Amino acid sequence: MEKVKCFIPETLEEALRIRKETGATILAGGSDLMVSNSMGAGITPAFRGDVMIITGLKELKGITETADTVEIGALTTSAEIAGSPIAPELLKDAASRMGAIALRNSATIGGNIANASPKGDMPQPLILMDAEVVLKSLDGERRVLVDDFIIAHKKTELRDDEIITGIVIPKPQFTHIFYRKIGMRRANAISKLTLSAAATVRDGVLADFRASSGAAGPKVARSRKAEEILIGRKLEELSACKEEFLDAWNGVISPHAMPEYRRNTTRRMLAFFIDALAAGHAPGRVDIEE
Repeated sequence: MEKVKCFIPETLEEALRIRKETGATILAGGSDLMVSNSMGAGITPAFRGDVMIITGLKELKGITETADTVEIGALTTSAEIAGSPIAPELLKDAASRMGAIALRNSATIGGNIANASPKGDMPQPLILMDAEVVLKSLDGERRVLVDDFIIAHKKTELRDDEIITGIVIPKPQFTHIFYRKIGMRRANAISKLTLSAAATVRDGVLADFRASSGAAGPKVARSRKAEEILIGRKLEELSACKEEFLDAWNGVISPHAMPEYRRNTTRRMLAFFIDALAAGHAPGRVDIEE
C-alpha cells in the first residue's frame, strides 16, 4: 500500500497553500471520512491521497451573528450547534439528533455538508433556510447555496484548491416550524427519513412556506415550484389546495429503498403540518403527538 502524507496546518493561510499545492483530502471531525476509508477493525484506514487534518484551525470555529445572518464556522461541531442560543431552531433540531453524543462532539457542520450524503442531518434544514457555504482558496472567496453546492450523492461543487470555511444562514422569520427524523430507534440512528417544514403566517395569509426532505433521493429534496402552490393563500384556502401540493411534492422526491414507505410517510407529515396551519395553530413549533 502506497504511503500518504499527512499535513497538520496551524493557520488557515497555511492550509489553503497546502490544499492548492497537494490537493490533500481535508479531514475535520472524521466521523464520515474515517468510516468511508476503513479497511476493517484494527487496520489503518486507507486514503487514496494525501490528508490534511484541519481540526486545529481556530479561524473555522464558532457561531456569530449579524443583524441579518447567523454565521457558523466550518469546524463547529453538531454538539456546539445544538447548544447554541443563536443557532436557528431547525438546525439545532437536526444537530441534536445526530447519532451518539461522542459523534456530536466530533462531527462538524462543514464535514457534514462536504460528505454530501442524502441522509446527512444538517444539510436538510440548511437547504430549507437558503444557507450558503463559504468557500476559500488562495485566489479568493465565493459563496454557494448549500442546495447548489451539493450536486448529488457524495458529489459537491468543491474545487480542488478550496476549503469550506463557514456557513451563512439568513435569520429565519418563520412563525411556524416542523422537524421530524425517523430512524430504526430513538437514538444513534441513521435517518430513514427526515423532514423540515416552515411557514410564515401574516394576517391570515401564508406569506412563506418551505419544505425539505432528507433520505428520500440522491440529495436533499426541495422544490420552490411546489412551495408556490401554497404561498399567498389564505389559511382557509389551504385545505382546498393541499392535495395539489402533496402530489407535486411526491414528484420531487425519488426514494430508492422503501419508496412506498418514504412517499407515504412524507405525505402524511406534510399534510399534518398544512392542516395545523389551516386550523390556526399558534405560532411556534408544530409537533406530532407520540
